[in-house]
Amino acid sequence: MRGNRKADTRPEVALRSALHASGVRFRKTLLLTAGGVRVRPDIVFTHARLAVFVDGCFWHACPMHGTKPGANAAYWSAKLSRNVQRDRLVDDALAGANWRVLRLWEHDVCSDLPSCVARICFGLANAHSPIRVLSEGQ
Repeated sequence: MRGNRKADTRPEVALRSALHASGVRFRKTLLLTAGGVRVRPDIVFTHARLAVFVDGCFWHACPMHGTKPGANAAYWSAKLSRNVQRDRLVDDALAGANWRVLRLWEHDVCSDLPSCVARICFGLANAHSPIRVLSEGQ
């Protein structure tokens, strides 16, 4: 698993490039601590308190594209389940610290980048809205 990137994956880079081209400025992989949880969102808007995550379909068990490996199935099932549980824990911790969370699936970024940029811009425009922004299917 050493070859799997923690940051700067192709979908993340494409999304950041599109945001930057749109004139939107952000921080990347900024360490946030909320409710005892330390996390580095892929894209952070500190003033708007918006944390954006680009979740990989395999690693975060996408309901549309997530696959379950046949080899060592017990290990992978537990691993992917822990990833999803950690995502929910991070969402709740950030929400408790007055951050809003936007989770985008890798396949959404790859297939419809303008829509993802629009969702982020919408989240920024409504920066003081108390609701959490979550991806569909999560």
